[in-house]
Amino acid sequence: MAGAIASRMSFSSLKRKQPKTFTVRIVTMDAEMEFNCEMKWKGKDLFDLVCRTLGLRETWFFGLQYTIKDTVAWLKMDKKVLDHDVSKEEPVTFHFLAKFYPENAEEELVQEITQHLFFLQVKKQILDEKIYCPPEASVLLASYAVQAKYGDYDPSVHKRGFLAQEELLPKRVINLYQMTPEMWEERITAWYAEHRGRARDEAEMEYLKIAQDLEMYGVNYFAIRNKKGTELLLGVDALGLHIYDPENRLTPKISFPWNEIRNISYSDKEFTIKPLDKKIDVFKFNSSKLRVNKLILQLCIGNHDLFMRRRKADSLEVQQMKAQAREEKARKQMERQRLAREKQMREEAERTRDELERRLLQMKEEATMANEALMRSEETADLLAEKAQITEEEAKLLAQKAAEAEQEMQRIKATAIRTEEEKRLMEQKVLEAEVLALKMAEESERRAKEADQLKQDLQEAREAERRAKQKLLEIATKPTYPPMNPIPAPLPPDIPSFDFIGDSLSFDFKDTDMKRLSMEIEKEKVEYMEKSKHLQEQLNELKTEIEALKLKERETALDILHNENSDRGGTSSKHNTIKKPQAQGRRPICI
Repeated sequence: MAGAIASRMSFSSLKRKQPKTFTVRIVTMDAEMEFNCEMKWKGKDLFDLVCRTLGLRETWFFGLQYTIKDTVAWLKMDKKVLDHDVSKEEPVTFHFLAKFYPENAEEELVQEITQHLFFLQVKKQILDEKIYCPPEASVLLASYAVQAKYGDYDPSVHKRGFLAQEELLPKRVINLYQMTPEMWEERITAWYAEHRGRARDEAEMEYLKIAQDLEMYGVNYFAIRNKKGTELLLGVDALGLHIYDPENRLTPKISFPWNEIRNISYSDKEFTIKPLDKKIDVFKFNSSKLRVNKLILQLCIGNHDLFMRRRKADSLEVQQMKAQAREEKARKQMERQRLAREKQMREEAERTRDELERRLLQMKEEATMANEALMRSEETADLLAEKAQITEEEAKLLAQKAAEAEQEMQRIKATAIRTEEEKRLMEQKVLEAEVLALKMAEESERRAKEADQLKQDLQEAREAERRAKQKLLEIATKPTYPPMNPIPAPLPPDIPSFDFIGDSLSFDFKDTDMKRLSMEIEKEKVEYMEKSKHLQEQLNELKTEIEALKLKERETALDILHNENSDRGGTSSKHNTIKKPQAQGRRPICI
């Protein structure tokens, strides 16, 4: 029982001894870190923890920044972290940034980590246009930033477009010129190629040495009013205090270097700057926000302390850091030289290897060409031998043909005598053939004349036949009305009489021809009537279809008359209408 009580008491005492903690997120320029902090920790405890984690010893340049209602504030070293006006929601976020800037970066920034953090912060301020940078200086700074990131320029690695995704120039500079990204990259690369041999820390330091000469470098601006109520800008930097026109942040209207300021006092939201020279008037100004006034006072005190510190002998800690930095720099320099020698030796070995490989390849090509030439020579010799054999055979063949030609000439000479006799007989036959041809031509001409006469006779016969057929057709189609009087009228004695009885016609037509002709005429009449009926039906259908679309108000007088006739049934054609009165006035004819 007693043991259980003792163990419970020891557990409760251990539980009471464990301190309460909260989570803090620290954001640097290139990383984020989280720490568990005790509730009682002050700002210095957290700041020292961050510096130890980063390996940073030049702590006097930096601070932990946070934001209160759009106003920047810095963590106070002697005040508890949670007593600051920060968000109580975990993790509590602070930004680890440079609070004070050096006058000369190369002399004051000792550690490489310090240089790197300053480089990243100043680069971001230039890209965000919080520090004004001329276009040409922007290109030069961008080339050093590329050297720090990519190392020495290598055309085989850093090909066209390798900076396409990099943010190297302020947008203001890019928009100021009608230049494509490729054109900007070309100019940055031209500078970049000249930085060969510079290590990352050297390139970053060159960047800072150029940037520290910019007018807005390291200046913190605040809106203030003077005694007259005129709106001005106060600039606080490593060299002193500067008063600017709100429209011009580059050139101050008046400056107060730290070594010329006797005293800076602050009371009731009003600052008073008292110069050493008593002949110069005291400058008073105020700001509307209490937090801004406190921040101005912090920056004035911190920059003034550093200004005085630079003009004194270095402390033992700084001397030790500088000695270590020099040793480290010398070691790195020796290491770089060793690496450079090794690289040079490797490049020479590679060049020697490439030369040997080239020579070996050349010798292989020469050997291949020699073998090919030898093979071609052998092939040429074989071809020449074959050609010589063919030439010899051709010579034998020519000799044989020459002998045969000689024999042929002898034979031709022997037959020449017979040829003369045959020629004479041939000429006689040709003469006889010419006489025969002349007779045949005359006979052909006579026969042609007879053919023309026959054609003419045939044409006349066909014309007579055509006239006879036409006469017969006229007789057949002529209506045969019986005589009105049985007694014919006497004809004049001088006109001959013609009897149209079929037996006395000069042409003989059969009854079948007359029937066929009558049937054809009747068939044509039937077809014409059917076509007329079909056409009329189509017209009626079209009229019915368009009747619904007719606009009565647009009808003309002729349209109205036509419609009335149609309604009365007067649908007969023009020819039927003309023939009706003629038929009514004629007596019926008996056929």
